[in-house]
Amino acid sequence: MSAAQPPEARLLTLRVGDSEAVSALLALPVQPRACYAFAHGAGAGMNHSFMADFAAGLAARDVATLRYQFPYMEKGSKRPDVPALAQATVRAAVAEAARQCPGLPLYAGGKSFGGRMTSQAQAKAPMPGVRGLVFVGFPLHPAGKPGADRAEHLSKVEVPMLFLQGTRDELADLALIRKVTDSLGALATLELFDEADHAFHVRARSGRNDGQVRDAMLDAMTGWIATH
Repeated sequence: MSAAQPPEARLLTLRVGDSEAVSALLALPVQPRACYAFAHGAGAGMNHSFMADFAAGLAARDVATLRYQFPYMEKGSKRPDVPALAQATVRAAVAEAARQCPGLPLYAGGKSFGGRMTSQAQAKAPMPGVRGLVFVGFPLHPAGKPGADRAEHLSKVEVPMLFLQGTRDELADLALIRKVTDSLGALATLELFDEADHAFHVRARSGRNDGQVRDAMLDAMTGWIATH
């Protein structure tokens, strides 16, 4: 699949509450079959190459994306927003995705921090129209400090969840992420990608490259969307 900027990407401005505004990018294929509100990770914004390539791959598979910035990233800060502001941003983005893609099945989630802020928002109060959540590397715990406290809120999420996880993810011990998804029962689907780390990089000796792993992730995600 092409890693180019998705066709029809359009820059938008999202209002978050009364005092914040952030940028967003809408990538709308000619015949979209779903829309994904796609939040970035803690260390890089919506224009990071992983985000752009993932959005391009979804567009090639007829899934629209709304990528967006969190306020701290929009301001050039390295300190992530407090959860309340991050969750308000998620809600604004999901509402905008619904407005921009009326009638399309709506999904939400993101890379690492963005996915966790999305699930926290959904757990606190279900977002209208969201059919499911997709986590692109759920950050279960800090590196080197295995634990599952960050997943406790997932038991309050009542829509299907897809976890795309690398088997070498330093922020999601493999045994722990399996235990978490098992505890969620039929609502959770875990897709594992051998030798991939939290950034979905693979070592050369794995026999695959990062692009092949990304394509496998995209195929898994769009296949899951088709069944939900």
